[in-house]
Amino acid sequence: MEEWKECRLGDLCIDNKGSYGIAASAAPYSEDLYTYLRITDINDDGTLNKSDLKSVADENAEQYLLQPNDIVFARTGGSTGRNYFYDGTDGVFVYAGFLIKFSIDPNKVNPKYIKYYCLSQEYKNWVYSFNTGSTRGNINAQTYSNMPIILPPRSQQDLLVKTLSSLDDKIELNNKINTNLEQQAQALFKNWFVDFEPFGGKMPDGWKVGKLGDFVDIKRGGSPRPIQKFLSDEGYRWLKISDVTSLSAPFVLNIAEHIKEEGLSKTVFLKADSLVLSNSATPGIPKILDLDTCIHDGWLYFPKSQLSNEYLYLLFKEIRPQLLNLGNGSIFTNLKTDILKNFEISLPSTEALSKFQNIIKPIFEKVLATQREIKQLETLCDTLLPKLMNGEIETNSNIISKE
Repeated sequence: MEEWKECRLGDLCIDNKGSYGIAASAAPYSEDLYTYLRITDINDDGTLNKSDLKSVADENAEQYLLQPNDIVFARTGGSTGRNYFYDGTDGVFVYAGFLIKFSIDPNKVNPKYIKYYCLSQEYKNWVYSFNTGSTRGNINAQTYSNMPIILPPRSQQDLLVKTLSSLDDKIELNNKINTNLEQQAQALFKNWFVDFEPFGGKMPDGWKVGKLGDFVDIKRGGSPRPIQKFLSDEGYRWLKISDVTSLSAPFVLNIAEHIKEEGLSKTVFLKADSLVLSNSATPGIPKILDLDTCIHDGWLYFPKSQLSNEYLYLLFKEIRPQLLNLGNGSIFTNLKTDILKNFEISLPSTEALSKFQNIIKPIFEKVLATQREIKQLETLCDTLLPKLMNGEIETNSNIISKE
C-alpha cells in the first residue's frame, strides 16, 4: 500500500479551490433558458432528481455553467454534504448559490473516483463530524477544499471507477426501461379511459358515473405521538413521504425508518401489495408497496376497491393536476379525504376492466422485477465501494485483506 496517500480535495482540482454558484431566482422550466441545478434537484445518492427542474434567466448565468468533471456540494441546511458529479450526460446546468463547485483535474486523479469517494462512509463520517446535536453543520468552500481524501494508486482508482460505472450504467438502463414501461401504461390508460379510443371516442353506455368514494373505500393512516418516542432502529417499517418524493417508479422497495411495536395501536399496518397515496407535504403521489409497513396520517390507503391497484395508480397519476387545482391551484398542506371521495370518475364495465387488467398487469410485473434488480445492483455497489476503496479488491481482482 506504499503508493496510497492522503490528499485534500483542493489539491486535486484545476484551480485548487471551490466556487460558489449564482445567487439568482429560479424561473419556470423553459428549453430556451439554462436549467438551474439546485440542492433539491440532487438526490442523497448523488443522482439527479428530474421531477421538478427549473430554469434560470439571470444575465450572468453563463458564467456558472458546469463543465464535465465538476462536482458540486450542498453547503447549508439539512442537505449539507449532498453532492452531484457532472459528466455532461444529464444536460446543461447552471449551479445555484447554495452549491459549491470543484473542478477535478484528470491529470491528478480519475475524476469519477471523487464521485464515488463522496458516496462512501468515510465521506459521510466527515460530513457528520460538523453536526452539533440535531443540527446539521454548514460547510463552506474552504472547509470542503481541506477535506481529506485517501487516494489509492491510479490503477486502483481506474478499477474502482470501471467496476462501479458498469453497475451504474446498468442501473441507468433499467431506470430508462421502467420509465418507458410506465409511460406506455399511462398512455394506454389515457387511450382507454380518457379518450375512449377503443370505444369509438366516447364513453360506452352502461358505464357508471359517480364519485370515487362510491367505488373505493378511502382511509387515512395514523401516527403515534409524539413520534420521536416510537422511532427505532428496528421493529415495524415506518413509511415517510420522503421515502417516495424522489422515487419515480411505482413500487416502494426501501423504507428507512422503523417504529416500536408499542406504536402499532396508533397507526395503520399494511401488507405488501397495498396501494397508498400521499395526502400531505407533497400530496397526490401514488405508490404500491413491495413490503409490509406502517403508514402515518400523511398517507391514504384503500382497504376495499372495485378497481385494481394498477388502475388506481394510473388514475391518480392522471388526475393529480386536477386534485391539486382543487386546493386553490397550489401544493397544499393536506389532500383532504373528502376531496378524493367526491372526485367524479367513470366506472368502466367489468369486461373492460378485465381486458385492461390483462394488458396492464404484465407491464407492472416487469417494472417490479426491474426495480428489484436495480435494488440488487445498488446493494452490490454499496458492498463493493469500501472494498475497492481500501484495497481489499485490487487490480488483479484477488480478494485480499488490507493489514
